[in-house]
Amino acid sequence: MKICLATRNLHKIEEIKQQSPTIEWNSLDEIECEEELPETYTTIAENSAQKALFVWNNYQENCLADDSGLEVEALNGKPGVDSAHYSGERDADKNIDLLLKNLSPFSNKKARFVTILTLVIDGKTHQFEGEVKGNIINEKKGIKGFGYDPIFVPENHTLSFAEMTLEQKNSLSHRSMAVKKLNEFLKNNGL
Repeated sequence: MKICLATRNLHKIEEIKQQSPTIEWNSLDEIECEEELPETYTTIAENSAQKALFVWNNYQENCLADDSGLEVEALNGKPGVDSAHYSGERDADKNIDLLLKNLSPFSNKKARFVTILTLVIDGKTHQFEGEVKGNIINEKKGIKGFGYDPIFVPENHTLSFAEMTLEQKNSLSHRSMAVKKLNEFLKNNGL
């Protein structure tokens, strides 16, 4: 079975493909989807579903969409659904700088990454959630990963996501938790 991976984020594609090597993945380019996928809702779950259903409704392709966010406790769950453009731009360094500035008055650095994967198979929608708790550190560490990875250290670890190998990150990340649930679902349903 072919499933379109409804993202242009090469890092997400790499993470998902590594954990689901038995699935035959299509890209948005392969299905000739040139449009920007919509993300107009106020929750991660709704945006994930919106992207997946956009591909299904417009291209009749089974697909998997991901939406993720960083929720910081002291900032009342911000940046959350706005994580990718928290600074007003899709710029990871600017987003990190703004987050660290806004968090600087607080001693509570607890945060969690959340991912919602939406799978649409033959028009039926299924969602899988993953989360990882951790803390925000005051300066960037590491050069791997993407987004907020350089300032997020998972609970019971000393390395930021950006200091970990892809294998280390995939053993405990929010996305990997959701992908494990996805793989279980596909296996249990003979897909």
